[in-house]
Amino acid sequence: MTTQQPTILAVFAHPDDEAFSVGGTLAHYAQRGVNVVLACATRGEAGKISDPNMTITDLGQHREDELKRATAELGIPDPVFLDYHDSGRYERTRYDDPLALMNVNPFTAELKIRDLIASVKPDILITFDPHGGYGHIDHLIIHRAAAAAFFSSGNLGGGGLMRLYFSALSVEAAQGLARMGQDLDPNIYGVADNTIAVKMDVSAQAGRKKAALIAHGSQTGPNSRMGQMSQEERDEMEKRMLSTEGFSIGGTRTGLPAFPMRGLFDGLVGFEALDD
Repeated sequence: MTTQQPTILAVFAHPDDEAFSVGGTLAHYAQRGVNVVLACATRGEAGKISDPNMTITDLGQHREDELKRATAELGIPDPVFLDYHDSGRYERTRYDDPLALMNVNPFTAELKIRDLIASVKPDILITFDPHGGYGHIDHLIIHRAAAAAFFSSGNLGGGGLMRLYFSALSVEAAQGLARMGQDLDPNIYGVADNTIAVKMDVSAQAGRKKAALIAHGSQTGPNSRMGQMSQEERDEMEKRMLSTEGFSIGGTRTGLPAFPMRGLFDGLVGFEALDD
């Protein structure tokens, strides 16, 4: 392998986005010596507290602390915050907050991520799929900004950032979200199997991923969608979520060795052993 430490930059919108979608993959590669940098655009200030036993005076600070506990459980460094505000949803939507992501110029967010790319020098960038998972406006904005930053970062020089991956929500997983009350069409929001470039077996990281999810206690309490599931539904969801994570290709500056690939680094010169 090359002497340069391989680096993944994962960019998401709120604390807990990382645990649900890519936590097992980040933990897996961190254990293999990869430098994993997690960037969170907001502190989730407009989230809904799902545990009635919690008394929280500063939700943003509380969720920042939860995210730091979650990253510790995953075995990755503390997150980097982009210092935007959560836009909220439904009755919590922050229409008048100029720092809420929904009110931020997408090009400004792109440049902030591009600056982070210049500093971190990642080989791989991971972010939301074009539907933002389940369509949250902040997810959509971060998808657009991170994807654009991948392409504009080609002008930074020095090589480095070779691939852009999107977290891929399978049709089966989208059907599960629909059953939990999310208003979405699984055949639109879900990704067909033949477009999933990498299926990561993260079953060895199931304990770490579950601990990271539990760390986000304000969002996974008894009043959350997860908390209101039957035990059978929860067991089925955990079986799926804790065993496999999927990724689609959003962009590449290298050829692909095969499709699907063995892992995120498959075919990247000097890093092939990471996916043995």
